[in-house]
Amino acid sequence: MKKLLLIGGGHSHVEVMRRIALQPASDISVTVVNPTTHTPYSGMLPGLIAGHYTFAQCHIDLPALAESTGCCFKNAAINGLHPQEKLAFCDNGDVLDYDIASIDIGSTPATLGIAGAARHGLKVKPTDRFLREWDRLLDRAGRNELPDGFRIVMAGGGAAGVEVLLAIQHRLRCAGFEAARYAVVTDGDNVLREHSARTRALFRRVLQQRGVLLHLDQRIVEATPAGLVTATGEKIPADLVIWATGAEPAGWPAACGLAVNDRGFIRIGETLQVTGQDDIFATGDIASMEGFTRPKSGVYAVRQGPPLAENLRRALNAMPLLRYQPQRRALALISTGDQYAVASRGWLFTRGKWVWRWKDHIDRGFMKRYGITG
Repeated sequence: MKKLLLIGGGHSHVEVMRRIALQPASDISVTVVNPTTHTPYSGMLPGLIAGHYTFAQCHIDLPALAESTGCCFKNAAINGLHPQEKLAFCDNGDVLDYDIASIDIGSTPATLGIAGAARHGLKVKPTDRFLREWDRLLDRAGRNELPDGFRIVMAGGGAAGVEVLLAIQHRLRCAGFEAARYAVVTDGDNVLREHSARTRALFRRVLQQRGVLLHLDQRIVEATPAGLVTATGEKIPADLVIWATGAEPAGWPAACGLAVNDRGFIRIGETLQVTGQDDIFATGDIASMEGFTRPKSGVYAVRQGPPLAENLRRALNAMPLLRYQPQRRALALISTGDQYAVASRGWLFTRGKWVWRWKDHIDRGFMKRYGITG
């Protein structure tokens, strides 16, 4: 019996699980290890925060998916590997052996080098922790426990940060709490720097129209109980700081000797194998493909799912692997809190309520593959 170990329940791995059920093999056992029982679909999280979706509509039940696809699910976190012995170490003390392993554990917002960031503020990832704190904040708002002028500051001006902040603002206003103040802090000269000029201009206008203060060209150097301090000495007051500042990898892949780039992300080749490792693969945010620079976005992890599944099957059967080349650009569908969205891909730009309905159709279609309807 050959053993496949899927480390993490990310977008690529849920597709691997689904395809295992489509091509079952009696001589292969599959174990999925993830620290939470439900894995989120990142494209629908702003809609969940805004109140457009329920938790169940945008989370995949990993134990249920594992049972339906013939996999074994373990509720734990991997915190190290011994590549030579083919062993994986869990935070609960379990040790798992494998023939082939694949890593799809995502990333967290980058706060290294920012004094006090670990003690002050809330990261948008891990998502389960963020959603627990968000529910507590909503509960406080519903019981009128938030003071007038409650200040919410988003650290990070990328699409994820802006989309989450607009979703928060929409939900709090729908809940009757309109006295909050909002701000975005970014080290760039505009928001959504990776998108076209028209996309950047629209979101900057939306933020300003909705009373969101923009602190541009401000690199955060410190987080305190009172707020943020930037490299220019500006002090930005905050009752809640939300971190959406780029991507930061887990430290254990580098610690166990896997090849990583200068930022700590696992280096992979065109077959999705870890550089220097024939029996370990990696995809999603944790991985960095040599020769390709791509933003950390769930859409790339989704696209890597089918080729990863095929190459894992081939590796387990000692067959030649296929090469995967990621697309140069991905279509981004970015919502504005309400049921309105923008489509952005290179020079392509369009917007409207119909774009949100299109996005909703795509997102629900993705979830339906894994048994999630509603």
